[in-house]
Amino acid sequence: MKTKVFIDGSEGTTGLRIYERFQKRNDIEILYINPELRKDPEERKKMINASDITFLCLPDEAARESVSLVENENVVIIDASTAHRTQSGWAYGFAELSGAHREAIKKGKRIAVPGCYATGFISLVYPLVAGGILPKDYPVSSFALSGYSGAGKKTIAAYEAEDRPAQLSSGREYALTQQHKHLKEMKAITGIERTPLFSPIIDDYYSGMVVSVPLYADMLANRETPESLRNYYEEYYKGQQFVQVAKADDETAGSGFLAGNGLSGWDGLKIYVTGNEERIVVSAQFDNLGKGASGAAIQCMNIVLGCEESKGLDL
Repeated sequence: MKTKVFIDGSEGTTGLRIYERFQKRNDIEILYINPELRKDPEERKKMINASDITFLCLPDEAARESVSLVENENVVIIDASTAHRTQSGWAYGFAELSGAHREAIKKGKRIAVPGCYATGFISLVYPLVAGGILPKDYPVSSFALSGYSGAGKKTIAAYEAEDRPAQLSSGREYALTQQHKHLKEMKAITGIERTPLFSPIIDDYYSGMVVSVPLYADMLANRETPESLRNYYEEYYKGQQFVQVAKADDETAGSGFLAGNGLSGWDGLKIYVTGNEERIVVSAQFDNLGKGASGAAIQCMNIVLGCEESKGLDL
C-alpha cells in the first residue's frame, strides 16, 4: 500500500523540491489540492487528515494553523518551517546527532526539520558540547555563506532578473541586528549558554552553503588540534551516510578554498577541520535545499517509514 502524502505549501522552493523528489518513487501517493483552494483552511484540513504524512512548507503562522487542523491521530506532520523546532513534543529532525534523535524521529508524529544554517552550525557544535570538548559557556561565533535559493521567491526573482542592481552580483552580509531566526534553535539544540554571534552572507549563486565556527584551541576543554578534532568528528559520525568528514589531504581543503556551491545538488553534509594548533576553524559544507531543507525532510520521512534513509535522495 502506498503512503499518502500531502505537501501543504507545494508552491514554495522546499515544497517544489519535495514534490520533484517523489516523481521517481512508486511507494508514494501524492494528494493534490485544488490550486484555487490551497490557502482555504477547510480544504487543507481535508487533505491533511486524509494523508499518512503531511509536509508543511509554509510561513510559521500558517504552519501552526495547519497543525491545529489535524484531527486524525495517525497523521505524521513533518514541518519545514521555524515554528516548532524548539517546541516540546516535537522531534528535531537531525538523526545523526544521536541515537535518541533518530529514535524520536522514528516514533514521532510531530517532526521539525532543522533550519539550513542551523543544520551546519549544529552538526559542528553539538558533538563538541556532547563530548565535553566545547564548554557550554564558550562565546561561540559563526559565519556562513549561502546561495540565494534559500531566501524565498521574491529574492530568487530579484537575483534572476535581467535588470537587477549591481549589488546583487556581490556577496551581501545580512541579519546585521543579530536576530536571525535560526539563532534560537542553534542555541537550544546544542545546549550552549550564550546565543552565538552569527554573520551570514547571501551570494550570487543558486544553492549550496558553508557554515563555519572558529575556535581558540586553548579555550577548549582539552588542547585540541585540527587532527584531534578531525579524528573526533570521524568517530562521532562513524557509519552515518549523510555526514562525511574530510581527510587532512582532502582535495578541496588542499586548494585553500571552500566553495559555497561545492556540494550543490547533493543531499549529504561534509565537515572540514582547518587551521593550526592555536586557531581552528570547523566548517560544514552542504546544499541548503538538500540536507538543509527538502532532503532532510525526506530523510525524516524515510526513517518514519522504516525504509532506506537515502531512498529518493542523492548521496
